[in-house]
Amino acid sequence: MKKHNGITNSVLDLVGDTPLIRLNKITKELNGEFLAKYEAFNPGHSMKDRIATHIVEQAEKRGILKKGSKVIETTSGNTGFSIALVCIIKGYECILAVNSKASKGKINMLRSMGAKVYVCPANVSADDPRSYYQVAKRLHEETADSVYINQYFNDLNSEAHYLSTGPEIWEQTKGKVTHVVVASGTGGTISGVGKYLKEQNPDVKILGVDAFGSILKKFHETSDFDTNEIYPYRIEGLGKNLIPSATNFEVIDVFEKVTDEAAAHKARELALMEGLFTGYTSGAVVQATTQYAEQGYFDKNSVVVMILPDHGSRYMEKIYSDEWMREQGFFDSKKHEKNALEIIK
Repeated sequence: MKKHNGITNSVLDLVGDTPLIRLNKITKELNGEFLAKYEAFNPGHSMKDRIATHIVEQAEKRGILKKGSKVIETTSGNTGFSIALVCIIKGYECILAVNSKASKGKINMLRSMGAKVYVCPANVSADDPRSYYQVAKRLHEETADSVYINQYFNDLNSEAHYLSTGPEIWEQTKGKVTHVVVASGTGGTISGVGKYLKEQNPDVKILGVDAFGSILKKFHETSDFDTNEIYPYRIEGLGKNLIPSATNFEVIDVFEKVTDEAAAHKARELALMEGLFTGYTSGAVVQATTQYAEQGYFDKNSVVVMILPDHGSRYMEKIYSDEWMREQGFFDSKKHEKNALEIIK
């Protein structure tokens, strides 16, 4: 993260230093103070700007990336956009294997940023040659002078958050943070933030968010990779059907799973009640926070930070589309209209 005095050398100088925003309405019935770490304020509109910048700059320092290099990565959308952004500024070609759960809007954005995009099926096993993990590996093997970011198995992923997101939360709360609620996908954010904050205060609780259809919660609790836990789900960037080495399970206190439907509605409520237009995973984080509160995790003295990963503009064809919501069976129009009016009141 770079500081600036009104004029920046590039958009990369704006990565990090995102605000904490107090939530006043959506959490009013819950015990504690609730603060949203609003990562949409990054120039690429997501927290993935942090890891893209850090990993690429470290590769440059180590001589792995040089003029004419090609950067390859797997992504559900946000990491790809951030890497494409960094590649534009630094002059590298960007090649992405994208999970088909990514919306058409996300894929169009990636291409508009100059990335070469390969769309891969989401509902296949990680070792299937069609999966975006295997496609990215193959592209790396077949492409001369390429570097594979490999965020799921790259320790620099969590290091980026250890060096930036964690210290920001500690400084912004003046060390008063008691709980952090974090979505876990690659595990970089929850691991980096968790490690830093527990070094400052071992009593800080790191509360993970997982999806139904993902194996992370059960693996954390039992160390058992249970394939019976795996089935298709809709939330992008949350949960996994493999165990990323970037995830440090030791710094995570507990996981809570959320449903696709509840997360979608909570994101829409967040926009209507707090004016925060966020993505699908942000809805999952606020929904999990509500579930944690219902289970008694917080009291009136709790200072709870929720990391909201990205901006809602990337989900216009999904959770912010009434048609898409209806197709998923998430509401009937009359019920939705009634709920929306109640929220606005």
